[in-house]
Amino acid sequence: MKIGVFDSGYGGLTVLKEFLEKLPDYDYIYLGDNARTPYGTRSFETVYTYTLQAVHKLFELDCQLIIIACNTASAKALRTIQQNDLHRIAPNRRVLGVIRPSTEAIADFTKSNNIGILGTAGTINSKSYQIEINKLHPKINVYQEACPMWVPIVENNEYEGEGANYFIKKNIDNILNKNKEIDTIILGCTHYPLLINKIKQYTPDNIKLILQGEIVAKSLIDYLKRHPEIETKLSKNRKREFFTTETTVLFDKKAKQFLKNCKKIEAKQIVF
Repeated sequence: MKIGVFDSGYGGLTVLKEFLEKLPDYDYIYLGDNARTPYGTRSFETVYTYTLQAVHKLFELDCQLIIIACNTASAKALRTIQQNDLHRIAPNRRVLGVIRPSTEAIADFTKSNNIGILGTAGTINSKSYQIEINKLHPKINVYQEACPMWVPIVENNEYEGEGANYFIKKNIDNILNKNKEIDTIILGCTHYPLLINKIKQYTPDNIKLILQGEIVAKSLIDYLKRHPEIETKLSKNRKREFFTTETTVLFDKKAKQFLKNCKKIEAKQIVF
């Protein structure tokens, strides 16, 4: 049985990269719904439908545990799948997301108790981060900013170009203007690490930038320790498989930009 990693596009590869570094022995399957990305502007119903299709497919591919490495899907679909679908389709398997680990860890970073969230319109409008943080850390104030252009910039390989500067500076200025005491910003989309150089360029040095990959990887290590009934079922052959709903040639080329240390990426195409 394998660990599945799902994302609407390529962003989840930043999470998989951390898994491969910190938990290299396990077998992984990555599924990118690249043909239907981005999810950030889609309705709750559409994101739920797409995400459930991906979960079904990863279970068919013998995944015991699935990490939804997409903030929009985690915000709009994860809870419904966990509460309404999992007991029916695979009661002994698990589906986890990326929002909860980030919200659990945020108190370790902020000193002022004022934090910012940068994410897709779907993630921000769901208020998932705000709800989780208020539940776990009621003294922390949360300020949010939707960045609708950031994922298209990454998906179109423009993240090093000059055209990205305007949108990145605009969104960072917007969120910092909401409260001058913000000292920590969660990059609430797994695509955003590819923009980190430009994000740092427009963010004051005193503000901590939280990338999810490392936090989610640490959370997975802890989860597997606490759930031996899941961990013991996972195979450990260092096997990596890749699937995409787009053309495989395009996926293989772009995926290598995210996973430079992965020797061989030969994706297979699937159609839902």
